Amino acid sequence: MTAFAKTPRNRVKRLPERAAYDAETIYKILDEALICHVGIAQDNQPFVIPTIHARRGDTLLLHGATTSRLLKHIQAGNPICVTTTLLDGLVVARGIFHNSMNYRSVVLFGVGRVLDDPQAKYDALLALTERVMPGRWDDARLPNKKELKATTIIEMPIESATAKMRVGGPKDDAEDYEKDWWAGVIPIEQKFLAPQPDPKLYKEIPVPRYLKNYTR
Repeated sequence: MTAFAKTPRNRVKRLPERAAYDAETIYKILDEALICHVGIAQDNQPFVIPTIHARRGDTLLLHGATTSRLLKHIQAGNPICVTTTLLDGLVVARGIFHNSMNYRSVVLFGVGRVLDDPQAKYDALLALTERVMPGRWDDARLPNKKELKATTIIEMPIESATAKMRVGGPKDDAEDYEKDWWAGVIPIEQKFLAPQPDPKLYKEIPVPRYLKNYTR
């Protein structure tokens, strides 16, 4: 996939100059985000469910419990919408109307299916684990049969997608630029601190190298 076609479903109507439809931009944002939100509608009631995700090519993997309403929605063949947002800064404008945020967001559309095959679920859990914590799969107890049974993995081919972004400073009205109001951007940066050992460690165990300098 190199780019997603613009359709009535994914086309950005407000501020379309901020939109991007190429897979490289969309997937970069999706891969950087640690969590996504899945939107569904059941019996005229919308639900938005936060969950862990991982991308595998042009397919999205979602993780959840077997008892979730999301599972029932997917099994019925209903479409889902997945979103994620990275916040980069608060934009402080001279006029309140022009206050904004710098961000990178994606919206995905597709129809998912539940992975029932144990090996497929196993492989998907590996992908989910390694995306969040590369190196952890080979350095911890792997899922047992009971845990696999209690876990739902959804595979959703990404049929349609859009990215929308804002960068830069405030965009004020021309007459406000000479007023005595401060304006600018407050940058936001996600920071990972030093790992904190579990007090229940039975002995002093050094922090693994892949976690010691964790970053994204």
